[in-house]
Amino acid sequence: MPQFSATSYDLTDAGTAQNRIGGTWVDAIGGETMSVLNPRIGHDMGQVVMSDANDVDAAVAVAQVAQVGWAATPIKARAQILHRWRVLLEANLDELSWLVAHENGKLVGEGRASALKGIECLEMAISVPNAIQGGILEVSKGITCQHRYEPLGVVAGVVPFNFPVMVPMWMAPLALIAGNAFILKPSEKTPFGMSRFVELAEEAGMPPGVFQLVQGGRPAVEALVDHPGIKAFAFVGSTRVAKLVYGRATALGKRALALGGAKNHLVVVPDADVEMTATNVVASSMGSAGQRCMAASVMVAVGDVTAVVDAVVAKCKALTLGVDVGAIVDPAAVARITQHIDFAVAAGATLLLDGRNATPPAGAEDGCWVGPTILDNVTPDMPAGCEEIFGPVLSIIRTDTLDEAIAVENDNPYGNAAAIYTSNGGTAEYAIGKFEAGMCGVNIGVPVPREPFAFGGWNDSRFGHGDITGADGYRFWTRGKKVTGKWALSSDNTWMS
Repeated sequence: MPQFSATSYDLTDAGTAQNRIGGTWVDAIGGETMSVLNPRIGHDMGQVVMSDANDVDAAVAVAQVAQVGWAATPIKARAQILHRWRVLLEANLDELSWLVAHENGKLVGEGRASALKGIECLEMAISVPNAIQGGILEVSKGITCQHRYEPLGVVAGVVPFNFPVMVPMWMAPLALIAGNAFILKPSEKTPFGMSRFVELAEEAGMPPGVFQLVQGGRPAVEALVDHPGIKAFAFVGSTRVAKLVYGRATALGKRALALGGAKNHLVVVPDADVEMTATNVVASSMGSAGQRCMAASVMVAVGDVTAVVDAVVAKCKALTLGVDVGAIVDPAAVARITQHIDFAVAAGATLLLDGRNATPPAGAEDGCWVGPTILDNVTPDMPAGCEEIFGPVLSIIRTDTLDEAIAVENDNPYGNAAAIYTSNGGTAEYAIGKFEAGMCGVNIGVPVPREPFAFGGWNDSRFGHGDITGADGYRFWTRGKKVTGKWALSSDNTWMS
């Protein structure tokens, strides 16, 4: 795979994203391909092969052979390969940042940050041999109990377009350090970034077949879920699809973890610091053009917080498309986002800032753009108040009391993230204790836990047990084996002997 040469936002050809099977780039067996759009420019930047069950069969067959040797490799040696992978990723960080920016539409700084977060997840996996390996204890004289974590075999993950190199790194490093062979299906909208990641893993010493890519769409996903050779399956995407793949995988007896959508709430009370809160709300709602499951799409205003609302509007008006806010992934997403705005206005919401006809950057007039948008007086039953928009749209819901604000958050079917903005510790603890969300923030609008703390929501934001990163993530990709042994002869007469 040639290095991606872009050092600017100018349209750059990335070629064809192929499958990586057995250490070789190969086309899909059926020969089908699909164009890949550069969302910022609005023109194609390459193609991606579209795989089906035959390609998945081929990848699994190779993985089953490679996994045996990988599992037999001491975990410390596996960690050394992951460490060399980390060094190579950092050395190629500029290329990876521009690659993400071009295939996803992010600002290059956002692409860099997402790659760095992926590297942080890799660092967590490298620490596993010292941090969360099993344990042994002498439970009686001469008798020991031991817990071991053993690999499952061949496992797979399917990831979305919005963080094309970060979300896969929630999965792959922990699955690999555990001794599994891992098959990844990137989003067909953003197939290039992880192609480079996998290639660099092999350059670091990862044996061919241990970490493979199968590109494609729904047929590839269904084949991965259904394949009897795949023992565990992880998914990140919409709630609708997360429910489907989780149900399908578990019905087949597979271990599965599927993360879905979100409708995150930022509760602002009158004693919140105006400047800090406004800056944070804008960063949370408009960062990554709102295309992230941790975006703050709802601000719940408790009482009189006019100063905060005014400051948020002013800061959003100062944002420039292409400089401060990136592109939307494709025209269909633009249509969906603008339709949400249309519906909210028709239902009685107050449009404080309209981004439907915002001016795109020069040279990107054909791109996919929606400017920062703020809707006030939204009600929880409006689509803008309860459905995931996945764009740079902030809905403001008004309440009189903190308990009413908490009820708005808890009545939503999602449970990914919630935050409280206040200068009072008691108020913060009260809200955090009552929020029905897996990740909570105090004066932080994107409460993504840093490693080793785990990422994962509740309710309709997650299907399955445990979180996808941290110690939970490692345990998901392993099975526990308990060994009780007696080697020293003892004359003690206890219940264990």
